[in-house]
Amino acid sequence: MRLSLFLVLLAVPLVELALLIKLGQWIGFWPTLGIVVATAIIGATILHRQGVATLRRAVEMTERGAPPLTPALDGVFLLFAGALLLAPGLITDVTGVLLLIPPIRRAVAHWAFASLMRRATVEVHVARRARAQRPGPWPPQREPPATGANNGTIIEGEFERVDERDATGRPGAGEPKH
Repeated sequence: MRLSLFLVLLAVPLVELALLIKLGQWIGFWPTLGIVVATAIIGATILHRQGVATLRRAVEMTERGAPPLTPALDGVFLLFAGALLLAPGLITDVTGVLLLIPPIRRAVAHWAFASLMRRATVEVHVARRARAQRPGPWPPQREPPATGANNGTIIEGEFERVDERDATGRPGAGEPKH
């Protein structure tokens, strides 16, 4: 993985440089420079507009109480697109502009998330309540599993019915009024 990343980081600038030299030989220095600067300006303008819209969507979702996962992923890929647009070169500019197109950006995000999840290892640690009355050994020893009818793990927690809250988030809205 590290070797392939190193090779990509080495190859991209070399290919960019070779492409810019060939394009400069074909159409000239000033038109080539104009293309690089124009793609950067156009990309930065689109990036700014989409960044503001993404931030607005994240705030709206947060105010509704929903996790802003999609806007957060959009924001990460917009940041990546902006970095690509700032790098001089045609390949990075084209890649950055492609990431500014929402369906392409979401497809790339979906692919990246799926590949991360295939490689991910998930560990779950259950926290136990500390015993305030009697101190135990240090470091704390793991308690034996609780035995019940199904010999399963007992997870303690609290809950609150969502339908019992009013629009301001105060409890008691679902209770009948007398």
